[in-house]
Amino acid sequence: MVFMRKVVFFIIMLGGMALAFYSPLQPSALAQQPTGSVPTVTGTPQGVIVALYLDRPQEDVYSGPSSYLYPRIGVLLAGQEMPAYGISEDGNWVQVYYPGVPDSVAWVYAPYVKIVKTGQLPKLDTPSTPTPASTPIVDINPTLVAAFVTPVISTRLPTFTPPPQLIVATFSDDVSVANRIPMGLLIFGFGFIGAFGTLISFLRGR
Repeated sequence: MVFMRKVVFFIIMLGGMALAFYSPLQPSALAQQPTGSVPTVTGTPQGVIVALYLDRPQEDVYSGPSSYLYPRIGVLLAGQEMPAYGISEDGNWVQVYYPGVPDSVAWVYAPYVKIVKTGQLPKLDTPSTPTPASTPIVDINPTLVAAFVTPVISTRLPTFTPPPQLIVATFSDDVSVANRIPMGLLIFGFGFIGAFGTLISFLRGR
């Protein structure tokens, strides 16, 4: 009885292993081969090609033909080539292909670029200038303005007082003063008399 159980257990294990390694055959799918010829992509002519001069490391490009009226949108590097679409009405700016900006166009100053592939550049109309971010207020409330304006109170100018008359000292020509004995002569005379008296007293004492 025990032997039969072992045989049945062994058969079950062999059946499980056979099921584990069994895989149904996958039908091979054949891909449909395309018929006909595949068209080739051909390039379109680029027209005029311009390049930035090598002696200029880089130059700014703008959204319009002016560096004052239009914002800067990128730069061109020395020797960089790009297709040109046209020239401004005054002949000072060239419109070039510049990806990554609106309409993929930009304007570069004409004296900074040279023509690599010649062609005819048409005259282009000047694009409209960008709208400013804020518009000035035209109608201003006078009451609001008066609240921030400091009134200037007029003051009376000070009155001018003339200075007192300048008195210039003058020397008198009085004759009585001129006839007087000089004070220095009197002092010298009294000193001489005193010295003479001292000398007499010294001589009498001997």
